[in-house]
Amino acid sequence: MVEQNSSAEESQAAAAPAEGEKRWYVLKVQSNREKSIRDSIIRRIKLEGMEDHFGQIHIPTEKVVETKSGVRRVREQKTLPGYMMIEMLLTDESWHLVRSTSGVGDFTGAAGKPIPMPEEEVRRWLGLEEKAAEKTTETKTEPRPVVKFAVDMGDAVKVREGPFQGFEGVVDALDETTGKVKVIMEIIGRSTEVELDHWQVEKV
Repeated sequence: MVEQNSSAEESQAAAAPAEGEKRWYVLKVQSNREKSIRDSIIRRIKLEGMEDHFGQIHIPTEKVVETKSGVRRVREQKTLPGYMMIEMLLTDESWHLVRSTSGVGDFTGAAGKPIPMPEEEVRRWLGLEEKAAEKTTETKTEPRPVVKFAVDMGDAVKVREGPFQGFEGVVDALDETTGKVKVIMEIIGRSTEVELDHWQVEKV
């Protein structure tokens, strides 16, 4: 039976296990269509009767606290726009079902062959939202003073706070007005630019 959990941005499409082992893979999809693409995959799984080939479909997100005109609100934002994680038993049929879904680009991998995510990386990503729930990132629309950074362009840094805690990368840009730092880090096997608050990173 395929179920959907919108609060956690996850969907369950699993029941009896199939022969073999389900693994986690990363899909490149059209940005801003992650939820609708996920729902389309779920519908096709049901129509094709392939529930035993699929597990969760996960869209990595974090909760962000915003303050505007003195009013605080919490919203959910994607941590990796244009990507989603899918747990599946990889066969010709399951591969074709996913790849032929509108909005899906391709699996990440080498020479067109999907490569499963390492278990450590899977646990790390599935645990990001738990960390984000404990430590939300607060953004304010009010003007901020000019920030003096403890890191410089090109510095190797480590993220010490927030959902990317423990990740390492290289500083690519600094914004003294907003206090934001752009860091290039390897995420799910690809170099990705992530914007963080200056206090979230430290020099390695």
